[in-house]
Amino acid sequence: MADVVVHLSSVAGSPLLDSAGVRLGRVEDLIARLDQGDRLPLITGLLARIGGRELFVPAERIGRLEAAAARTATTKLNLALFERRPGEVLLRRDVLGHSMINVTTARLVTAREVELTCREGAWRVAGIDPSLRARLRRLLPRRFRAHERGAGELVEWTELEPFLAHVPTSRLRLAHRRLTRLHPAQIADLVEAASHDEGEEILEAVAQDKELEADIFEELDEEHRLEFLRERPDVEVAGVLARMESDDAADLLMGLEQDRRLPVLELLPGPKRGKIRGLLGHNPQSAGGLMNPDFIAVGERSSVEQAIELARRAEVPAERLDTVVVVGEDGRFAGTVSVGTLLEAGAHESIGALADSTRPVVSAETDLPEVALLMTDFNLLSLPVLDGEGRPIGLLAVDDLLELLLPEDWRRRSGLARD
Repeated sequence: MADVVVHLSSVAGSPLLDSAGVRLGRVEDLIARLDQGDRLPLITGLLARIGGRELFVPAERIGRLEAAAARTATTKLNLALFERRPGEVLLRRDVLGHSMINVTTARLVTAREVELTCREGAWRVAGIDPSLRARLRRLLPRRFRAHERGAGELVEWTELEPFLAHVPTSRLRLAHRRLTRLHPAQIADLVEAASHDEGEEILEAVAQDKELEADIFEELDEEHRLEFLRERPDVEVAGVLARMESDDAADLLMGLEQDRRLPVLELLPGPKRGKIRGLLGHNPQSAGGLMNPDFIAVGERSSVEQAIELARRAEVPAERLDTVVVVGEDGRFAGTVSVGTLLEAGAHESIGALADSTRPVVSAETDLPEVALLMTDFNLLSLPVLDGEGRPIGLLAVDDLLELLLPEDWRRRSGLARD
């Protein structure tokens, strides 16, 4: 037998009847608990207006929820004034019409309808309908509204995360473990597509994972990076910058108010502070201004085994490990070796024998159009940047170049994260 399904908008605002069919008042809202783990939220009662007062009707005294009315299980009620308890939400007031996160599709969806289902004698929240059809249905007179399953686009509650920062007394927050299933770029898309308060709640949910938080800030556009850091104290801003890649951290630092830049910079760890200072000394429209100073450099006399161990211990993101820079005894550039070549070579082979010394390089002063042409001509994912004496000072990655050269409208993804 199929589950009974009722639309929230059909029940909320409908008459509240006793078991004999006598009208007692009006259903104002339905109350649910969202701290049920992965289970569908349980309906704990009704908020009803009876005799000019808002009263609580507990779930055990609800006889039936119907398309156009709610019925109690008795003709006698001893009801208390409604008082929201921690963990409870009002479905009409707090969920209907509000944005939610579909963690399956990494999109924001609007709960234009909330669907309720009766399973094993208890009413639960089955999911939401984000379709415009559901919104139009709510505008129709109650008797013309459809109530059957299949009339809309149900998104199961198990695929959703609601925003709860706006709910009074709610001690719930977005589930960190569910958000971490998404890529940092997807979470950044959600932050950009959300309102400021919703974006803050997303960032608060991931804040316990400091590395993930930094990855998300790297993916945010400049406007939203500054929006969500502007109100944070200098020590928190420095904490985020310290975990970001140096080139992104330098860009973000320069976006802060001028009187905050030096104090935040001084709070950074010494090595990170030195790298950022070095980047700030270059024209931002040059290879030196766009490069990342975090890369792996090994001596040409090193063995493959030593190079692999160095790469394993290096604090360089995995996506930056496609190229190992080889240097001579004087520290000057001697070539590059791909990680693929290292893995195929024997453990005791010399790095110098594997190095490709013909790979193109650029100086820190090379302008970006020239860099783009060079990387396109040679089909490169990264390009070493050298100082005036031929020493490697950074790697310029193709994704950083694309991010800067693509038109602004192409780089904004927020419209893709909202249905």
